Amino acid sequence: MEFGVILGSINYLAVLVAALCSFIVGWLWYGPLFGKAWMRLHGFTEETMKEGDWLPMPVLMLTNYIATVLAAFALAMFLGADSTLHFGIFAGFMIAVFWIATNRLNDVLYEKKPLGLFFINVGYNLVVYILMGAIIGVWH
Repeated sequence: MEFGVILGSINYLAVLVAALCSFIVGWLWYGPLFGKAWMRLHGFTEETMKEGDWLPMPVLMLTNYIATVLAAFALAMFLGADSTLHFGIFAGFMIAVFWIATNRLNDVLYEKKPLGLFFINVGYNLVVYILMGAIIGVWH
């Protein structure tokens, strides 16, 4: 299939919505569900999280949203115009487990990050990619 045909078959609204859903999941995941454990495993405190010594929150969030739109866009290209809900879920699962999780394992093996942090982060990616795959798969 030609690149132009692939680009023409993408539902760009589905891509934007799928990326937006990752923010909702992220707010829940790293907030009320696992936020305290994530902070503890990283060695963060409420004070260090508020210091803002990195980038202003709007810049962080916009940059993250753009990156997530790119990931959702790539997923839409991979799924194609004939995708289904089931294939979208399957593809999201496969990406999260066999690409992201295997790569994030390096955080534990070489950077000596806690295994619990691995499960929190990979769990987030698993939920997000399954959700994005479902949205894009069914809404094409």
